[in-house]
Amino acid sequence: MASRDLDQLLPEVKSMADAMLNECQRQGFKVVVSCTYRSAQEQDALYAQGRTTAGRIVTNARAGQSLHEQRRALDVYPIIHGELADTKTYEGMQAWQKLGFIGKQVGFEWGGDWTMRDYPHFQLRG
Repeated sequence: MASRDLDQLLPEVKSMADAMLNECQRQGFKVVVSCTYRSAQEQDALYAQGRTTAGRIVTNARAGQSLHEQRRALDVYPIIHGELADTKTYEGMQAWQKLGFIGKQVGFEWGGDWTMRDYPHFQLRG
């Protein structure tokens, strides 16, 4: 099972994640980390989702292509009224934009800026 433990990230990435989460907390903005490190097997299973297994497609990255496997990425969700923010509502999109802004302020690349948007995804290329 994929990890939610920030200690599973590379030290530089963990430091950035801590800074992002601390800024969210300082602003009274609730978030939850859903994934840090992911094994190659977990990445392949996620890639299969919506293709050869049930569910919707959630990634274009096969094993060996995800920075989660390199401990350089994490997924974070904003919480609104006790629920994960929905990108289909104005309030939800405002929360995602705020989270993306905070993540980019600390130096992350944000998946919400990509063509195939991955709003929860924050990574450090290296």
